[in-house]
Amino acid sequence: MSNALVPELAITDYPTSRAFYCEILGFNYLYERPEEGFGYLRLGTAELMLDQIGAGRTFDAGHRPSAYPFGKGINLQIRIPSIAPLHVALSQANHSLVLPLEDKWYRIDDHEEGNRQLMIADPDGYLLRFYEDLGRRPIPPARDKHR
Repeated sequence: MSNALVPELAITDYPTSRAFYCEILGFNYLYERPEEGFGYLRLGTAELMLDQIGAGRTFDAGHRPSAYPFGKGINLQIRIPSIAPLHVALSQANHSLVLPLEDKWYRIDDHEEGNRQLMIADPDGYLLRFYEDLGRRPIPPARDKHR
């Protein structure tokens, strides 16, 4: 409730999504209106809202998702302190990964910043990319001349 940008995901089944986000991914709910299929969740400093289509207030005007997977063309990046516990939880839940656990370095101006990351799809197909910050490093000389 303090972030300047908080995505609200239109979902098909609030109890299923709430269980997935809270029991598997480790989110906590700050508040909820289960009778409206609505929950405001937080994981660390990341916040998001879940809103069940057809329960409570549903935004439409042609913008409501109509077919799985929802959220085509977007993935939500979520920073967590350590990705290992989440990787274990996903494995124990037999939840498949869209992007396997990897270390990836991204060039930013005159240096690289690293992420240990994986990507999953939630029950409605929204893509969630969780990452652990690996810090920064100089650009390796072989790649530096191609900036």
